[in-house]
Amino acid sequence: MKMNDHMNVFTIRKKILLASKLMGVILVLSYVFSARLPFDADISLMIWLLFVAALICVIDSWMARFISKPVSELNDAAGRMAALDFSQPCKVAGHDEFGELSHSLNVMARSLQNAFEELELVNARLEQDVEQKKRLLAERKELVDNLSHEMKTPLGVIRAYAEGLQDETDEKKRQDYYQVIIEEAERMGSLITTLLDLSALENGATELAPERFDFVEFLETVAGRLLMDIPDADFNLQYELPELPVYVRTDKDRMEQVLNNLIINAKRNVRPGGILKLSLTERDGMLDFSVYNQGQRIPEENLSKIWTKFYRYKNTKYSGSGLGLAIVAQILSMQHFTYGALNRQDGVMFYFNIPIVK
Repeated sequence: MKMNDHMNVFTIRKKILLASKLMGVILVLSYVFSARLPFDADISLMIWLLFVAALICVIDSWMARFISKPVSELNDAAGRMAALDFSQPCKVAGHDEFGELSHSLNVMARSLQNAFEELELVNARLEQDVEQKKRLLAERKELVDNLSHEMKTPLGVIRAYAEGLQDETDEKKRQDYYQVIIEEAERMGSLITTLLDLSALENGATELAPERFDFVEFLETVAGRLLMDIPDADFNLQYELPELPVYVRTDKDRMEQVLNNLIINAKRNVRPGGILKLSLTERDGMLDFSVYNQGQRIPEENLSKIWTKFYRYKNTKYSGSGLGLAIVAQILSMQHFTYGALNRQDGVMFYFNIPIVK
């Protein structure tokens, strides 16, 4: 027992001792008093018994208020804590053992609640780490599988022509073989670079660097490089551009990738003598870009698939890696730009929208 227990007159034990002693004194005094009453002995005894019954009721009420009720509240609080419910603190107050126990239970409840919250945070971080590791493993496996699949054809071609060089004596054919090997090697290098770039965009290893620039002049520069003064061009180039500058804020280098892929895709799929049209229009604070190529339409059921890595529609003239539109989709999605492809009456239109800035 602690020293302050001896000094504290409000302890439960001392309350009960004081109450029992006081009850004893009251009983003795009340009996003496009833015996001196000017009544018959039986009546005096009856009066005393009635007084004792009333005293017992008072003592019982006192015990219920100061002992039974706090014990019940403490028991309820302990039950809630055992069920890991820390929403309601124990409300028993006082300077006795019940008050101290209530305070200790509340302190313990707060400590447990903080511990559980910290544990949940740790578990959440662990789950994120596990999910991230699983995602990285899946991405690495996908990257390796894709590379393995895409390398089979150029490696097969290189091997076949390399073997042909061993037995070929005609110098012109040997030069042709060398050229094919060089082209296939360049194709593999380009494919690997593109696939690694797309993988970096998908897993967040590459961040965008937005800047403010005039998109009209930007499009004219990119389109001019890809479409103007082409000796073997067999299409009718049309364009619709704003006369004044229109400014946007986005990653300029990545948007050049987007325009390159969309314009090259349209150029390769426009039919001979068909229309290839570039359009840039302002609408409700947005800049709408579209590129249309007159030619074969894409089946409606395949429109949502063209943004998938390595997807190639078998009847298209496009013979690239199948990564160009996947990169377009990833770059535009990272910036929350709307994009898509629509079939027109005699061709296909690709589009995206960019917010205009002042």
